[in-house]
Formats: sequence, C-alpha cells, structure tokens
Amino acid sequence: KHSEHSGATLWARVTSRQVWSRPPQNGAGMKHLSLYALMVVVAAGISLPCEALEFTAERLSRSGQEVHHARIFYRDHMWRLEYNEPGAVSATIVRADRNQVWHLIPSIHHFRTESYGSDYALHLTIRLDNETSREFIGTQTLDGHPTTLYEVVATGPGEQKETYYQWVATDMNFPLKLVKKDGDWMVEYRDVKLGRLADSFFQLPHRYVPMEP
Repeated sequence: KHSEHSGATLWARVTSRQVWSRPPQNGAGMKHLSLYALMVVVAAGISLPCEALEFTAERLSRSGQEVHHARIFYRDHMWRLEYNEPGAVSATIVRADRNQVWHLIPSIHHFRTESYGSDYALHLTIRLDNETSREFIGTQTLDGHPTTLYEVVATGPGEQKETYYQWVATDMNFPLKLVKKDGDWMVEYRDVKLGRLADSFFQLPHRYVPMEP
C-alpha cells in the first residue's frame, strides 16, 4: 500500500511546490499556475477575453528567490503543467470547467484532488487586474518575436500602486513576459506554439487512483 508515502508527509511534499500563477498581492505569491498567456485584440489599451485558445510553452516563473520551470499545455478552461524540477508531483491538471485540480504522483500512480479556486486562475487578458495606466516604452525582439514593451501600473490591496513591465508579442498578441518593477516577481513564456492539443493532456491517466486523505 506504499505506506511510506501515505498521509501528511507525502502531501506536505506535494504542496511544497509553488508555481506562481499571477502577480503577488501585497508581496505574497499565489500558488500554481497561473499564466498570462493569451490571444486577444488590443485596441485603445483595452483587451478582449481570448476565445478558443490552445498553446504549449515553456514557463519560467520567479517569486523572491524561488524559481520554477514547467511546460504548460493550455486550452480554454483547462490547462496542464509538467514540472521540470524534482518533486513528488510530476504534473498538475487544472479543470476550471469541473472546478477541480488534480496533482499527479507517478511514483505511486496516485492523484490528489483539490477544489478549483482563484489561486489557480489564469488571467488571459493583456490588461492586468485593477490596471490604472499603461505607457508605451519601446519595441524589442524576445524569443524570436517582435514585442511591444509597456510600463503598467495596477492598484493592489490597500490602494497600493504596483508597477510592472510587460512584453506583448505583436505577431500573435501574446504576453511573453511580465516583470514587477522592483524585480521581486516575474513570469515568462518561451517556445510558444499555438495549435490544437490532444484531449489526453487534460484527463487523468489510466490506472491512477485517488490518494487517501
């Protein structure tokens, strides 16, 4: 029964992995995913929600001194992260359409289920939450894509202003990189490929069983 892996000890290892998904609020990082990948139309600084977007990319994120690297597979309302670092969990599948999150543990062919919540949400618009201003800085080539660089100001908790730099790929309307101005947080996407993905990326593997509480 793999008793050496059961219970709180293994789950502590599972939840110790944090992949920052969105800008921190008041200096705190949000766990798992997250992402600013999108396909949007930008007009007069207003971004529309993306529809029928599917892509894969290498995702690099950092919060403070913690750096994480993962491969992301995204389809509307569902996404998968495959972690390129040691840990009990090899992948996380987020199914916002089912309000479920599955953490896969291949060493024992188990998975752990959590309820989907705002900490897992992906913000698929170029416009940031509570954005108050956006200033054009210049243009730059990033990961082979022509990008427009913006300085963006958003309002955080307690009406505190937070400033970010955002690189938007103009050839595919995709935010390749977002960095907090103070350097304490960032997320970057590399080797972005748009296209259809197999349903199996977003489904539980065969022969995996639920992990006991």
